[in-house]
Amino acid sequence: MPTAPELPDEAEYSMLDGDAKRELRSLPKDFAERIGRHLVAAGILLDTDPDAALAHARYAKKRASRIPVAREALGLAAYHTGNWSEALSELRAVRRMTHTDAHIAVIADSERAMGRPERAIDIAKETDVAGLPKETAVELKIVEAGARRDLGQLDAAVVTLQGDDLDPQRPQPWSVRLFYAYAENLAAAGRTADAVQWFLRAAEIDDDVQTDAADRAAELADE
Repeated sequence: MPTAPELPDEAEYSMLDGDAKRELRSLPKDFAERIGRHLVAAGILLDTDPDAALAHARYAKKRASRIPVAREALGLAAYHTGNWSEALSELRAVRRMTHTDAHIAVIADSERAMGRPERAIDIAKETDVAGLPKETAVELKIVEAGARRDLGQLDAAVVTLQGDDLDPQRPQPWSVRLFYAYAENLAAAGRTADAVQWFLRAAEIDDDVQTDAADRAAELADE
């Protein structure tokens, strides 16, 4: 039996979302709550201590491998720590178990990270993006564009991100990521002036400073 990593005091079962609690109901109550706390710990540690988050997620998956949310937590923790093969294995399992494409962009990006950009592009082409949440659909386009850039298809990478979503007049929660990715691909294609413009547009709406868009714009403008 795997050794359980120590749970942080703040990892309370009550913090788990309703869908996850419903999945855990198939387990004995005390055991479900213990696994739930490890899932919570994985979530709250992901940004500050990703290796610890991975340990909690691995433990939860080992003890509850038939529960989709446990596989999901491990897949995402593995992705954030660069364990691409593990991320692929777990998130593909979640996809089979839940019949949803909720993590299709992460799956495609893991393929790209493993040096298989062609596979990432195939996944993007095969996916019914109309059935995805908008944020996931946009993220999948970003991954596809990056994969095309990996293959040296620089103009195609730029075109992949063009469309109605690329509208600076109507910024959305996912617009910072999209504008930044578009700027990156413009820069790679040698369109420096356009890249500066889109990095600045990303910086303008990046209220939480998620990116270094302003710095990238300044660097390119000085070249």
